[in-house]
Amino acid sequence: MKSSFNRIWIFLFLSFLFLISACLPSKKMTVGVAATLLEEVLRSSNRQTDLKMIREGTPAYLMLMDGMIGAWPDNEQLLIAAAQGYSSFSSAFVEEQDKEYATLLLGKSRQYALRALELKGFKDPLGRPFDDFKEGLKALRKEDVPYLFWAANCWASFISLNIDSMEALAELPRVELMMQRVLELDEGFNYGSPHLFMGIWFASRPKVAGGDLRKSQEHFLKAIELGEGKFLMAYVYYANYYARQALDKDLFISTLQKVLKTPADILPDLTLLNTVAKKQAKELMSRVEEYFE
Repeated sequence: MKSSFNRIWIFLFLSFLFLISACLPSKKMTVGVAATLLEEVLRSSNRQTDLKMIREGTPAYLMLMDGMIGAWPDNEQLLIAAAQGYSSFSSAFVEEQDKEYATLLLGKSRQYALRALELKGFKDPLGRPFDDFKEGLKALRKEDVPYLFWAANCWASFISLNIDSMEALAELPRVELMMQRVLELDEGFNYGSPHLFMGIWFASRPKVAGGDLRKSQEHFLKAIELGEGKFLMAYVYYANYYARQALDKDLFISTLQKVLKTPADILPDLTLLNTVAKKQAKELMSRVEEYFE
């Protein structure tokens, strides 16, 4: 099964390279065909539990996305899908082992996500004056939420690996404004992920920098409610960010135990993410005594 899945990615990638270099009437038509095939493979991968297979197959997918974007650089849907892919791959498989490589992955995810956001009409998110940036967010609507959310998420992830950079840290207020706008437009997006983001945001910052454990817990609990308890990563983040900061050992353990006891396929389309959550929950449980000495 593993080798078959990886061969699918390789076949799609090589087929795309062949087609894009052939004398076809339109490169965009080729990308459209490849994107249709890709969508079906992604739907299948989201229901996988074999993390090794996904880890080995994802680089070929990302290469394919790069090639498709090269052929159709102004397609915001391709850009945001690639941004999500790079960010998710880094978070699930790379950051704990190789921060330098993760920084490269997240740099590309941020680049793609901000380009997609610009194509939705939000110009120069990096360089425009802050007041103009804040005002421009008001023009974005609910249909723009996927682009705004992933741009903020990818940008924040990149900054988190560059905390020694004053330039990167200076960009944090922009990220916070973006996610606040997402909350205003669609708080339930992606199983309550905007609240999940803000829960981490308030828990991971010191009080002098705006940290607030009460607000953090409120956001985490709202995210869990909106995800109907089926998005297991919400519990993992709740334990890792809130319970640890609150020095609540019992909450930490009980929250992670819930993850470990819940089937990964409680919602089929979340099987892959829930499998990652269960793996992380097991790792965190093994360090209870270290965290709560």
